[in-house]
Amino acid sequence: MIMKTYGYVRVSSTDQNEDRQMLALKGVGVEEKYIYMDKQSGKDFNRLNYKRLVRKLKAGDLLYILSIDRLGRNYEEIQNQWRILTKEIGVDICVLDMPLLDTRNGKDLMGTFIADLVLQILSFVAQNERENIKKRQAQGIAAAKAKGVKFGRPEKEIPSDFENIINAWEQGNLPINDVLKQCNMSQATFYRRLREYRLMCNKNEK
Repeated sequence: MIMKTYGYVRVSSTDQNEDRQMLALKGVGVEEKYIYMDKQSGKDFNRLNYKRLVRKLKAGDLLYILSIDRLGRNYEEIQNQWRILTKEIGVDICVLDMPLLDTRNGKDLMGTFIADLVLQILSFVAQNERENIKKRQAQGIAAAKAKGVKFGRPEKEIPSDFENIINAWEQGNLPINDVLKQCNMSQATFYRRLREYRLMCNKNEK
């Protein structure tokens, strides 16, 4: 007898859309109040709402997910979490896009063997895809850098009277706090830009 029916949704970042997963879970009767969602990478299971879900689950409950990669993208951890949920807690899991991964069916030895085999294959595919995504991202960043694209925050512009500010500071006529205010910089940024400015001046003198 099923006690409660839950759903779990995961997207990798805050700008990704979870609608497809939500519609699929609601389509099999999961109430929205029982759907837990994380907007976080699937590299591990250190996710706030996933942990909350696990604390709620009890033996006999049913958990729906749309696909195995929504549970996670780490080969070993997916299998470990599956074992915790199904063996230690006693939850049934149904993966909607893979009917073979429905622990309500085939609870005999052959059914369990097939489900375990499918789980291993899909877990491998999920992690492999994550590693391929990382490689593509790294290649994209490298290609962009080679074209001169800069990443991170834009550099703070030095004020037009930077040289006068430096001279006043070096002569002891301007405290460092006033220097930072006039330059609109943190102390670390100021000293870095000062080094860059002096290097540029030395090159120009040569």
